[in-house]
Amino acid sequence: MALDGIVTKAIVHELQAFIGARVGKIYQPSTHDLIFILRGAGGGGKLLLSANPTYPRLHLSERSSVNPAEAPMFCMLLRKHCEGGTIESIAQVGMERIIHINIRTRDELGDVSAKQLIIELMGRHSNIILTDLASGTIIDGIHHVTPSISSYRVVMPGAAYTEPPQQHKLNPLEVGEEAFIKLMADAEEAALLGESEEKADPEDMIEGDIAGLLRSLEGPVQDGSGGPAPSADPGGWIVHAFSGISPLIAGEILYRAGKDYVPQNPEAPEKLWSAFDSVMKPVRELRFAPVSGNNAKGKPVFSAIPLTLLGEEVRHYSTISSCLEEYYGDKAERDTVKQRVADLIRFLTNERSKNVKKLAKLQKDLEEADDADQYRIWGELLFASLHTVSKGDKEARLVNYYDDNQAEITIPLDPLLTPSDNAQRYFKKYNKYKNSLLVIEEQQAKTHEEITYMETLLQQLAHASLNDIEEIRDELVSQGYLRDRSKKGKKKKKATRPTVQVYTSSEGVDIYVGKNNLQNEYVTNRLASPNDTWLHTKDIPGSHVVIRSEAFGDATLEEAAQLAAYYSQAKQSSSVPVDCTLIRHVRKPSGAKPGFVIYDHQKTLFVTPDEERIRSLPNTLRS
Repeated sequence: MALDGIVTKAIVHELQAFIGARVGKIYQPSTHDLIFILRGAGGGGKLLLSANPTYPRLHLSERSSVNPAEAPMFCMLLRKHCEGGTIESIAQVGMERIIHINIRTRDELGDVSAKQLIIELMGRHSNIILTDLASGTIIDGIHHVTPSISSYRVVMPGAAYTEPPQQHKLNPLEVGEEAFIKLMADAEEAALLGESEEKADPEDMIEGDIAGLLRSLEGPVQDGSGGPAPSADPGGWIVHAFSGISPLIAGEILYRAGKDYVPQNPEAPEKLWSAFDSVMKPVRELRFAPVSGNNAKGKPVFSAIPLTLLGEEVRHYSTISSCLEEYYGDKAERDTVKQRVADLIRFLTNERSKNVKKLAKLQKDLEEADDADQYRIWGELLFASLHTVSKGDKEARLVNYYDDNQAEITIPLDPLLTPSDNAQRYFKKYNKYKNSLLVIEEQQAKTHEEITYMETLLQQLAHASLNDIEEIRDELVSQGYLRDRSKKGKKKKKATRPTVQVYTSSEGVDIYVGKNNLQNEYVTNRLASPNDTWLHTKDIPGSHVVIRSEAFGDATLEEAAQLAAYYSQAKQSSSVPVDCTLIRHVRKPSGAKPGFVIYDHQKTLFVTPDEERIRSLPNTLRS
């Protein structure tokens, strides 16, 4: 896990500016995430607290998020106990990934009370717990831990707060050279002793185990003891012995020790200490310089201190929050979205496949219908030559009077039918195919429309946020593709206007981007003015983009075209054609699917989507 004790220390150091700040509003946009709006000290800001099992984190954020219409219970409880309160302290527990935020507030009677918000960033065991500072009693936690889940500690309202199990590791910032080298020697000796015990006779092993048990009963386990031998696995030993150090930082220490570092050499402890101290010195002095890049395996990593093992392609950040914001980006939301859209993607893919097969069958029927005149000719020739054909014949060779050369043709017959019935059969086929031509063409148009609609929805799901997914699901329900899953009698309160992503161009002009059909229809048909500019990828499923101004330069137009190409099926392509025209030339045909429009008076731009440029544009959510 990249978010280690060193990164946690950098976060806590950055947040010291907010001591004395007031907690304004509290939101809970998702199951695991909380947003605290801070005002006053530190200039104010938006603090993200996440107990996401895959991406737990705590940092300042500038991202916009859609909050549920009804706040979850834990959010309501935090509003009751923390809103309006003042942050008195923000502290890290040792070098662990545990942060304590003390908040002074007033209760319903006006009496001063102190609460402690405990943020535990520990992978799938991550939690955010609100406690009463004086008594240590848990008021509530974002994730409950019952006795059936953990016998060590309970996280439930009314229970006493218990810290996570101790790992018996040393604080790397408090270790000197002499203690470090001695710790290495002790670990080496303990590892050798462990190997000799493994090779001992069974009786000796039993005696050794009993002796070890007695030693453990005599006193607590020594911090930093155990683990692999430093000579065999120096990186593993560092991670095992010291708290707050991740395998990434251990790898950096070994990298700084040099390629000529040989763990078995007599000077190895001094060399390893020198590298260890060079990594810990800036942490000790609170001199953080966040970076991100790719490790040797090509995996993206980040750190609160410079990493020499990353090579040349390294990104530097002014704050740890900006580093975490870019690294995590919308990873957590994308993961949640993937889980939520799996059933929709499966349904839409199946519907698209069914329509593609239907289209192929209609094409086959169309080809057969094109031969309708041939069946008419066969029927007429048979009627004209009934005296030359007998029942039981499998074919009839007749002169084709419709041919200029009067050539002889072979007409296949059903031997079970009379010549007259065979002729009637061909006339029926002729009439059937003649009548079906119009139906087939109409069905083909409808099937093409269905395929385009499914592809459009699939493209929209690729860019969807959690809020967008629900709007797409509601659209499919309203169109009759899905059944309404909401409970009977419990009507969902629908917003009159959808929440739309709004970018600001480099010229300060608002650019609205619809990311599903509900938003597209709102942006194009209700929000935009007749002289606003509308953009969409040419013949490619994508978003409706509107420049909400009559006066703008080429830079705004190009940025809007970039957005139209980026939020389309051609996101990964180059030279994507984007049509642009005035809203007055865009209209929705009567009875068309949601989001479908026709337009004219367009001009076409060709752009290659640039993700970095799009990310650099300021954006927000508006409803």
